[in-house]
Amino acid sequence: MGIISWIILGLLAGAIAKFLLPGRDPGGFIGTTLIGIAGAFIGGWISARWLDHPVAKDFYDGATWAAAIGGSLVLLVGYRLLFGNSRD
Repeated sequence: MGIISWIILGLLAGAIAKFLLPGRDPGGFIGTTLIGIAGAFIGGWISARWLDHPVAKDFYDGATWAAAIGGSLVLLVGYRLLFGNSRD
C-alpha cells in the first residue's frame, strides 16, 4: 500500500476508534484525525515487527485494518490520559 492508502486507512481507523470511544476529546476532530493516521502507521509497524504479520499490499486485508484500528485506539486512550478526558 502507498502512503495515500495509509492516510485514508488512518482516517477511517480514527473514525472507527472515535466511534468505539465516544466522548469529547481535548484535540477535537483534527486531533482525533491525526491520531487515527498515526495509529494506522504504528499499528501496521507493530503488526509487521512483533506479531510476525507483514503489512499486506491489499487495502481490504482484515489484519491490516485490525492493526490500524488497534493502534488508533491505543493512541486515543493514551492521548486522553495525558491531556485530559473532557467527558465530564
